[in-house]
Order: sequence, then structure tokens, then C-alpha cells
Amino acid sequence: MLEKLGILDAGAQYGKVIDRRVRELGVESEIIPLDCPDVVLNQFRAFIISGGGESVYSSSAPSYNPNIFRLGKPVLGICYGMQLMNFCLGGEVEKTARREDGLCDIWVNGRSDLFDGLERTQQVLMSHGDSVTKPAYGFMLNSLSEGLIAGIEEPDARLYGVQFHPEVDLTTNGRKILENFLFRIARFSGTFTIENRARKAIAEIQSRVGDKDVLALASGGVDSTVLVALLGQALAPEQIHAIYINNGFMRLGESQEVEVALRALGVNLRMVDASESFYQGRTTHLGREIGPLNRVTNPEDKRRIIGDTFMRVAASEIQSLGLDPQRTFLAQGTLRPDLIESASALASGNASTIKTHHNDTALVRELRAQGRVVEPLSEYHKDEVRKLGLDLGLPEQVVWRQPFPGPGLAIRVICAENPYMTDDFSEINDQLEEYSSSEVSATLIPIQTVGVQGDGRSYSYLAALSGRADWDDLIKRAREIPKAVHSVNRVAYIFGGKIKGPIREITPTRLTPDVIYQLQLADDVVNEVLREFNLLKKLSQVPVVSFPINFGRSGDRSIAIRTFITNDFMTGVPAIPGIDIPEEAVEEMVKGVLSVPGISKVAYDLTSKPPGTTEWE
Repeated sequence: MLEKLGILDAGAQYGKVIDRRVRELGVESEIIPLDCPDVVLNQFRAFIISGGGESVYSSSAPSYNPNIFRLGKPVLGICYGMQLMNFCLGGEVEKTARREDGLCDIWVNGRSDLFDGLERTQQVLMSHGDSVTKPAYGFMLNSLSEGLIAGIEEPDARLYGVQFHPEVDLTTNGRKILENFLFRIARFSGTFTIENRARKAIAEIQSRVGDKDVLALASGGVDSTVLVALLGQALAPEQIHAIYINNGFMRLGESQEVEVALRALGVNLRMVDASESFYQGRTTHLGREIGPLNRVTNPEDKRRIIGDTFMRVAASEIQSLGLDPQRTFLAQGTLRPDLIESASALASGNASTIKTHHNDTALVRELRAQGRVVEPLSEYHKDEVRKLGLDLGLPEQVVWRQPFPGPGLAIRVICAENPYMTDDFSEINDQLEEYSSSEVSATLIPIQTVGVQGDGRSYSYLAALSGRADWDDLIKRAREIPKAVHSVNRVAYIFGGKIKGPIREITPTRLTPDVIYQLQLADDVVNEVLREFNLLKKLSQVPVVSFPINFGRSGDRSIAIRTFITNDFMTGVPAIPGIDIPEEAVEEMVKGVLSVPGISKVAYDLTSKPPGTTEWE
């Protein structure tokens, strides 16, 4: 009997998460193109079709093999996968007025094999703009979300579809749903075991590098530290050249702390101060020159410049060390989510770019194409890297260090010359009024932040709630707003009483030293409180963001605190004050940040991922 599952790639941000979840359940799986021919499909026992960012009725929808639904094999379609199944078999899929982005409660049919053993109401993660409006002939509904179809099935044909994502942590019983499909419906045996991943990674390094040299980019974070530890077990000490590049956008005292921590682990570290190279950094994209960095406002341009500058500094260091560039590999602690969000071909053939990671820019891809990049963690997610780090004997304080992005605080400053105000600004603001009350005000903020909606990138408005801090009520409003107001992908609470909108003024902001220093001070306040309340391990990540809204205090800026709880870093939720984080801790953060000169207001990000990414840029 065939014992392998095929995961058909429709361009999902979570495609690799499906693969990981299936393997954790003891079933061998392989990600394959959506348009695989029959000869390939016949090698698999069953299939899962991933989500994707396109519409099934669009001329740009990825091509597929319709025979997937006629082979008589079990198929589970997730999000786009469900829509494709329904569309291909004669049902209807349309764009509806209501989006489903973020956590939702759905009703499920307990008689469905897919939901066997589950309660009638389930919390799931939705992320889409289209909906199945008419099921294909022979299909029945198996779940609903506020009147919208959340799942369909044709049990006799063993075809099942769900509009939500069972593979992510935010779907409370997603693992059970996948178990039901794999074992109850597809009848897998569940005997597949994953080989020792550390041994595999070490063998991969030895095979790729041989007797050549490696320049390892070390940041002090868990990913690059585990990378250096793996290199240390795979290669001779004289082959490894670890460098730490200070790009000028680090936290207060960050570089010194990293140097002490890595040297304590026995890493022979070379410290490189390249801050001026980054401030003045330039690059090209699609034939146009962009830069210098300290004049750029577009977040993708910022990321491209920073990523390419890292590569240029690394190339310069190879020369300074007297190494042969043709016999020197670049080693990075690149993770699977980095590649997925950057839309790397290593992760998916169809995925959309959410944000360009500094370790997956054009220059990095060029080096990869030349076979000169070593990335043994590229199949891993953050929690898996932490487990591997512990297995390798790294100290807990290193393994559980909070993630800090390679571009540093540069992508935690929202830069803008002018307020972002589309022609329908007033109309959108009026829509938000529906979420105001006598105690809470909702208003549009004239800046853009990056989000992920329907498996694609959004670059949309921030909405602000202010007034009475009833956190349960605020979280509910924050979940509902992006579903109905499609131009909003992030919602934050502003401390300090109700704000009268509309907000139309910003403080022009670029990546200048004074702006970075102001954010460093605010970030230091927040992290000191996190340490004081022992929250560094409980909260997966806490970005502190500068955004250019002065709220009537000309020249000032504001600070946002983005608490984030996640395991896979592909999805997550904000920490709720009073439940996940003490309200006293939040109050201390706000008080301390407001003491930083030039700060007008403090915001608390209430957005889950999706629709808002972890970072604001």
C-alpha cells in the first residue's frame, strides 16, 4: 500500500507548515507542483491542496491537473484548495463583502469524519477574500462561519474542503482534524519517523563544504548561534570564520552583549562596524537604483538595501581575511518562514512575497544559484531550531533569546514624508465609525503597515481604538475590523483617553540617527520591563515600533508595542493584558516610554497574524 501524502502547492504561506504537521503525525509527505501529471499523482495515497494567494477564477491562477479529483484518492483542500476543488467540479466561488482574516468561531457537523470527536463550535484561523457561494453537485456543507461556507465534503468520493487552516497553531483542534483526514479517511498507518535532523544537517554541511572555508554571519540570535554550533561539529576550526556585522540599527548595548555571549560559547568572532555602509547603502531593483538607506521610506526598498549591503560587507570581509572567494561559502541561519515570506523558490513555486528578508535578497539568491550558500536550517521553524539548540548543548538563555530581525530597528521605524491618504480615506474612516461607541473611539491612522491577507501581501492602513481599556472588548473589535474594512490590516489601542479623529498629520521621518536613538531608548524601556516581569520566554517576540503620528504635538512621534505569542512564527496572537501579560507590566511600559523625549502616544498592537505580520514592516 502507498504510504505517502502529496501536498499540492498552490502558493500558500503555510505550505511548509502542512508538511511539518503531517510528518509530526507519522506520515511521510512531499510538496509537489499543483499541475503534476497523473504519473506523479499515482505515486501518492492521498493529497492535501494548500492555500494560495490567487482567486480560482482569475486569469493568473496557477495551473493545475483536474484529474486530482477523479483518481478516487482522498483529497483535503485547504482554503484556496477547497475553492479549487469546488470550482473545478462545477460549484461557484465569488468575492464576498466580508473578509475572513484572523481567528473565527465556526460551527462544524459532528457527523463528518473530518470533525469526528470534536465539539460543534471550533476556533480556527481564516485568511481569504473569496468564498464558496454554491457547493458543487454532490457536496454537502460540513462547517459554517457566520453564514459563510467554511467547509464542504463529498464523503463517497473522499473529497473534503475547509476554508480555514488546520495546519496552524491558531486553529485550536487543527491537529485532530488532520489526524481524522490522514487516519480515519485516508487510512495511513502513521509509521513514518523523522531521522536525526542534527546528524543530517552536519552531514549536509560536510558534503557541501568539504575542505573549503565558511564565512558565518552570526547575529547572537538562536538561529545563527545554532548554525555556528553545527558548523563547529561539522568542520575543522580553521575552516570557520564567524563575523558579527553591526549595521547601526541594533538595540542599546546589543553588539556588546552579543560579543560577550558568543565568545563565552567559544566562538572565534570578528566584530565588524559597518554602520556607515548601511546608512549610505544603495542597491538596484528592476533596473532602478534605490537609496541611500537614510533617505528611503518604502519598507521593501529598505529591506533590499539592508540585505544586499550585508552581502557586500561579507564579500569585503572575505577579502580582508585573505580568503579565496571561490573557495569560501557563506553560511546563514535562514529559516523556513524567512523563505516563505520572501517567496523564495526554495519554499514554494507559487507563493506571494510578504516581505523580503535580509537573508533572501537578490544578491543572496545569486550566490545560491552559484552553489555558494550553506543554510542547514532552511527546513526548520523557530521552535524546531530551539529544540535542536538544546540537543546541541547550547545554554537556555541563548536558545530562548527573543528574536531580533537582521535589519534591526531599521524595519521598526515607519518612515514617511507625507501622510498616507487614499481618495477613499474619509469613506474608510466612516466605516470605522461603526466600531465606535460611547466608551471607545475607532479612527483611521494615515500610515501603512505590512500584513498578510488571503496568503498575499497587504500594505494597508492602521486603525486606532482609544478610550476605555476593556481588553476583551478591544480584542473583539480588533478581530472584526479587518474582516469588514478591507483597507485595514492592523488595529492598535492608543493609551491616554479617547482620540478625536480624523488624524491627518504626520511627523516626516527617515532613518536618521536621532530617530534610531529615540527608538533605542523606548525599546530598552520595554525590554527592561519584560525582564523585570520574567516575560521574555512567555512572549515569543515583542517588537517596539516607531511610527510618525504626533497626535497634535508637532515634531513628536509615537511608539507601538507589539506583543506576540506563537510557536511557528507563521501565525500568532497578541498577548492580552491581564491574561497573558500583567496589566501592571503594560502600565510600566507605557509610563517609561512616555518619559522618552519626543514621544506623543503609546499604542498596543491588538492584531493577530494574519492579518498583521509580526513586524509592522
